[in-house]
Amino acid sequence: MPISGLYGPDDFANRPQGQTTAAPRSVPAGSRPALPMPSLEWTPEVERATAPHYERVKHVIPPIEWPLMAPTIKAINELKRARGAVILAHNYQAPEIFHCVADIGGDSLQLAVEATRVKADIIVQCGVHFMAETSKLLNPDKTVLIPDTRAGCSLAASITGADVRLLRENFPGVPVVAYVNTSAEVKAEVDICCTSSNAVQVVESLGAPSVIFLPDRYLATYVASKTDVKIIAWKGACEVHERFTGAELRSYREADPSVQIIAHPECPPDVLAEADFTGSTAHMINWVRERRPRRLVMITECSMADNVRAELPDVEMLRPCNICPHMKRITLANILESLLTLREEVTIDPALAQRARRSVERMINLKN
Repeated sequence: MPISGLYGPDDFANRPQGQTTAAPRSVPAGSRPALPMPSLEWTPEVERATAPHYERVKHVIPPIEWPLMAPTIKAINELKRARGAVILAHNYQAPEIFHCVADIGGDSLQLAVEATRVKADIIVQCGVHFMAETSKLLNPDKTVLIPDTRAGCSLAASITGADVRLLRENFPGVPVVAYVNTSAEVKAEVDICCTSSNAVQVVESLGAPSVIFLPDRYLATYVASKTDVKIIAWKGACEVHERFTGAELRSYREADPSVQIIAHPECPPDVLAEADFTGSTAHMINWVRERRPRRLVMITECSMADNVRAELPDVEMLRPCNICPHMKRITLANILESLLTLREEVTIDPALAQRARRSVERMINLKN
């Protein structure tokens, strides 16, 4: 059914003026010493040590670029072992990160689940800040690092905890679902979290006739089309996915009627209407693995197409390229710096974290 309401900051007359999502708070992990910078020269030893990594990415990283990356990749992989660290990387990270230094890769749900299983003392989150916060919520006694605290998210920035409280005032008794792309402050105010993989399941699990769904308006519209639950939505949007258009997709089909198109549900409805398949990043990757289309357009962030092509070089990717500027703040250089200095450490107020953790754990513990 259509969403029954769409709300944003301007719809609340009593919303505190000038309020924004709190800036990420990060501090150095001063209890452990910084390590000296390793040599970053391209040598025969580096070439030999990183040859298996290049084999994974040779279809997407030109040979002329590899000597610039390989010394840092070798240093990161040695340092994470020395530090007892594990690196988590989202599907939108660049191939040299996703395939060459990450220990665990996946979508938001996969990373949230894997974060609960990590045995290492240090987690380096290669993604945006809400992902690092989620890892910290699930691992309160571990050190969680994000290489660049400026790696934010337009969705997370679109709503505050105060906004959630105002929604509850306007819709008393209606349960609230928050997309995982939100701050810990917001997660602390909601009943349960979801990802694009399990959003419909989460909404229906509440057994309520109406649900407040935030903050992505387009994911809310997609969920509403898949359930009889009445969806009250927030006006947030992903700055990467909302730029795609249905007309753009039609132009690809006109150029090649055989092309397959798959899209993320954060895209506008006219985009999803033109797609052959809609799903989370994990579902999109599995679809490609199973179908092996000859030519494919992935309507999501650029780097995921590179990561899939690195694994499946027989699939030709046509790339309508929308880059997430926040994801691209994470680089090999600042991952290395993070491991050397143990900066920046993600911290969350314990009282707020306890409340936020409940909504994330409720999602993870939801039975399939």
